[in-house]
Amino acid sequence: MCGIFCLLSLSAARCAWSEAVHERLKRRGPDSSQDVTVGGTDACYRCLFSAHVLHMKGLLTPQPVQDHTGNVLVWNGEIFGGLPVMPEENDTAVVSQRLSSCDGPSDILSVLSTLRGPWAFVYHQKAGDYLWFGRDFLGRRSLLWTFDAEVNALTLTSVAARESGPTQSSWQEVPAVGVYRVDLKAVAEAGCVTFEVYPWAHGGRDLVSRNSPAVLESVPSGCTAVMNRSGLVLTSPVCPLNTSIPKLSDEEEIHPNSHSHVTDLEQLLASKENNDEVNRLTYVLSEAVRRRVQSLPFKVQDDSPSPDELASVAILFSGGLDSMILAALADRHIPAHQPIDLLNVAFKLQVPKKPKESARRPGKRQNKPTDCKGDGADPQTSSPFDVPDRITGKAGLGELRDLNPERRWNFVEIDVTKEELQKMRQERVCHLVHPLETVLDDSIGCAVWFAARGIGYVTGHGDPRPFTSSAKVVLTGIGADEQLAGYSRHRVRFTASGHEGLIQELEMELGRIPSRNLGRDDRVIGDHGKEARFPYLDEDVVSHLNSLPVWEKADLSLPRGVGEKLLLRLTAKRLGLGQSAVLPKRAMQFGSRIAKMEARHEKASDRCTRLLTE
Repeated sequence: MCGIFCLLSLSAARCAWSEAVHERLKRRGPDSSQDVTVGGTDACYRCLFSAHVLHMKGLLTPQPVQDHTGNVLVWNGEIFGGLPVMPEENDTAVVSQRLSSCDGPSDILSVLSTLRGPWAFVYHQKAGDYLWFGRDFLGRRSLLWTFDAEVNALTLTSVAARESGPTQSSWQEVPAVGVYRVDLKAVAEAGCVTFEVYPWAHGGRDLVSRNSPAVLESVPSGCTAVMNRSGLVLTSPVCPLNTSIPKLSDEEEIHPNSHSHVTDLEQLLASKENNDEVNRLTYVLSEAVRRRVQSLPFKVQDDSPSPDELASVAILFSGGLDSMILAALADRHIPAHQPIDLLNVAFKLQVPKKPKESARRPGKRQNKPTDCKGDGADPQTSSPFDVPDRITGKAGLGELRDLNPERRWNFVEIDVTKEELQKMRQERVCHLVHPLETVLDDSIGCAVWFAARGIGYVTGHGDPRPFTSSAKVVLTGIGADEQLAGYSRHRVRFTASGHEGLIQELEMELGRIPSRNLGRDDRVIGDHGKEARFPYLDEDVVSHLNSLPVWEKADLSLPRGVGEKLLLRLTAKRLGLGQSAVLPKRAMQFGSRIAKMEARHEKASDRCTRLLTE
């Protein structure tokens, strides 16, 4: 993973760039930093490239990479398929070599279309003087853009900095609808920037048309985006969503019996059809996890423990269905002598103020103490950090120990106070979440930032001891709910509009996940010099789930905790998991209790004033 940056200046004057942005880019890539400038004093444009590398595979390859013909590449990505990459090779070097052999646009699009894995890049193609940039089909790596009309300069970067005060920022996320090309000679002559768009396409049908409003809204002020005149497209790495509807329109609702939900899943798993489908999903998910946890470099310092004592992989862990499956599959592919870090974040429960004795009405029944599902700490709990995700996390840890008692599972209890939350939000998180700014972005961004930092406590045979996760790879379960109808809004839509409405909702979910979630999470996790990896958004997993009719993925006529993500729950049972297979969905902001820590009368979509810098 890397922090990448490109400043395209169309004026003779040198453009200064923010030291704050530079520092955030260096935190993303602590292993190597380097700048390269192309254009020179005689050119009518200048491009400053800056790259900061987190070494993850093969030989350390400093960036920007400049080949023998003068092409320049900054690359923030991982190749998990499509292009052959040997264990000793580095992804960046392989991509640079392939791009160097390209002549026209169709060659470059062919290379990018073959890649499997997350990526964002900026590439100066010297022949013809073109600047290419973009993000992968699912937008799993961050790339932001802005244009400064005063100095006539375009900036592309992995991470930006939020300006102080309530002023509207000009930063936007580059839409993940294709890749973009700038004709540098033409824009230098015109004095303004035009992007040619090369869209992703399913079977020749480009995906820009349905997303054109979002693209146009995100184009920096002073710039223009146009479809490329040649009609060239990128081939989508995933198949289209199966939109078939069940033949029987009046489906009989299934009412659960008095037996447990686990028994329901076992009965469903016993049928051959479900059995085969579970086997197929288990295989593709297992392969997705394998590609993301193997062949990782590990640096050993003179004063550090041996590699066998430190984890290379961590999981954002709530003990819920999605993270439990990732842990169970990672257990298959990580050597048994290596630990796995389970990162569990909790925000301190606020104890409600006791009413004054005089304010109590005589004879009125007093409320019972609030349990961990409410606003305050239950007096019976042992800690103000016993939030729902901490409780289910510990239960999940027990299930994993039953699966593999030989593995050392480091359950990292990451406790966050209100004071530390407010301090780190202002210093770090508000800039990383930017340009997103809702209450939900604040809650998720802060929770993920503290979790990924991995500083907390682990409890072994004695008292809790301080612990800092050594893992550079952080697995996250995002993508499961969006594809398998895991949110409560999916059930609402199904109740109102049946399978047709549910399919439309799922199609929308996957289409907006780059702009709603993935760029933000990449920026937040990358701030610790760690790499976010998304197994549920592996191209093979997405294609497999897209190919299935919706009723094989979820059955929302079944009760909560069974019907949503039904196929994934059956997979959990196949993997040997127990109660975690039937836990209902609980959003991270509620499970960690960050949503209860500060303002409590907000909507998730409200603009969050706490993200404003002072």
